[in-house]
Amino acid sequence: MPVLQTTPLEHFPVGNIPLSQHSLLPGWQKHPHAWISVVDWTAAEQSASLTILDDQERVLAWHGNEPDLAQSMTAFHSFLLTHSWDLLKANEEYLSHLAQSNIVGEIHPNAVIEGNVSLGIGARILPGVFIEGNVIIGDYCKIGPNCYIRGATSIGDHCHIGQSVEIKNSVILSHTSIGHLSYVGDSVIGKKVNFGAGTIISNFRHDGKNHRTMVDGCLVDTGRRKFGAIIGDHVHTGIHTSIYPGRKIAAHATTRPGAIVNYDISSPSSL
Repeated sequence: MPVLQTTPLEHFPVGNIPLSQHSLLPGWQKHPHAWISVVDWTAAEQSASLTILDDQERVLAWHGNEPDLAQSMTAFHSFLLTHSWDLLKANEEYLSHLAQSNIVGEIHPNAVIEGNVSLGIGARILPGVFIEGNVIIGDYCKIGPNCYIRGATSIGDHCHIGQSVEIKNSVILSHTSIGHLSYVGDSVIGKKVNFGAGTIISNFRHDGKNHRTMVDGCLVDTGRRKFGAIIGDHVHTGIHTSIYPGRKIAAHATTRPGAIVNYDISSPSSL
């Protein structure tokens, strides 16, 4: 996965918190690549189960030193992260339980918030911004003016989301700039990425079928009807770049103005 070329999966942020730092029940351990839903933590606590399994009977978490399969439960909301699109699934699940807003930064009176929002220190939401659904925005971000941000979206620290940008159901890592007149949907965007103006990520097939993407030379069904792109760290796109659904761009790659990304870019070369 391009976004994991420089960030190990266990350190990858879900809801702006590294996967390894999400809360555990006292006395529990988990697989370093497991996402455990708060719903399944509650079920394990209430049922006195000592091990949590996924639907393929793989161990996700356990109480004590070793898994105890004799006192196990099957999780319905938890899973092992094995593919890039699983990062979106974990982020969606986490943000669905964001119960209240936590506003530390500044929201302009002419911005509209519908849903729960976490806004970090020094972050600014400018006039004309509309946030719909649960969204997390990190420290020292500048959002707007005139942006549309839809849940479930998490935006890291020191990010800039520019004029007339739409972000939907995406994970954006720190120090990234999404230039004006751009669209990002159902995508994972790495650190220190810069989108030229008018960069568009497509996330929907004309026939409405699930997206497929290349994994180790084979097309794999993602199980997602909406799936945009996976963009590695330090990627720069030229203005008016168009990115096909399910495409992956390696760290440090660049595109030229007007580029059409219709296949994966697996090396830091230019298109």
